[in-house]
Amino acid sequence: MHMKVRDVMTCEVASVNGSTPIKDVAEVLITHGVSAAPVVDGEGHVVGVVSEADLLRKEEFREQFYREGYRPPLRVRLREVMGRGTAKIRERARGVTAAEVMSAPAVTTRPYTSVVSAAREMTRHGVKRLPVVDDEGLLVGIVSRHDLLKVLARADADIAREIREEIIAGCLWADLSRVEVAVSEGVVTLTGAVERRSQARVLTRMIERTNGVIGVVDRLEWKEDDVGPWEEH
Repeated sequence: MHMKVRDVMTCEVASVNGSTPIKDVAEVLITHGVSAAPVVDGEGHVVGVVSEADLLRKEEFREQFYREGYRPPLRVRLREVMGRGTAKIRERARGVTAAEVMSAPAVTTRPYTSVVSAAREMTRHGVKRLPVVDDEGLLVGIVSRHDLLKVLARADADIAREIREEIIAGCLWADLSRVEVAVSEGVVTLTGAVERRSQARVLTRMIERTNGVIGVVDRLEWKEDDVGPWEEH
């Protein structure tokens, strides 16, 4: 029910090693149409990430690859204005290889991490993609914001099928045989009846956690109201 990073990640990753000249790094980013690439050592361990922003601190790349007048993201400009890490940024701007300009340590994720947790990490660190590593730190894939959006873009039929097969049919804690499920634009509508109001509430919460569900409309009826007034909200 909870989709993992391995379900949406890209396994073929455009990566570079630490000794790769930054001109070649720029070519890799442009050729593969990505904004960042993992930097790996000789064994495939992720040691950092080199991005467009890292390269564009070098003036010669602004016009050659991205046209003159490029401005770094607001987050980067504010950090530089406020002086946080300015010396380190200037030092990296003088680098000539991936290892000298990359951001390190890399923010990574694991294949078995939930897509929700991966999305939170991206937001927390202000990045658009995360290298995916195994338990030894070896690069096995990469997941981007676009990949995570696939979860929200699930077809209504897929969502309905998962709810019916994995939640309704597989339920051992209540009789849900009279529950009907309809999905439209990611919104799930529940109709029918259950024995107790608490069962309807638990079912609703389980469905809310299903990947791709935008909201749940509870129109279930119940015979016994076993939810106290202190539990209304």
